[in-house]
Amino acid sequence: MSQEQEQPAPASQPDQPSPTFDPSRMIGIIKRKALIKELAAVYHAECLAYCQELLELQKKWDEPFIHVTSPDDTRKEKTRPPKRLKKSR
Repeated sequence: MSQEQEQPAPASQPDQPSPTFDPSRMIGIIKRKALIKELAAVYHAECLAYCQELLELQKKWDEPFIHVTSPDDTRKEKTRPPKRLKKSR
């Protein structure tokens, strides 16, 4: 016979008492829970900071396009009066 057939499954043994309450395990669970909450708060704050930075960068990216003049306006600005006027006869 193999070992699996010799030993019955633990769930099928109603004789075994359930594990006793261990307060030291609860303290560890509470500490881990507090650490997870702290980590989540730090992560949330970091995400908000990155979102704010991204929003500012997007605003800066859009700024140059707001004040751009049309190509016609740039041509008009480039034309200058001649330095020497032609003599009229």
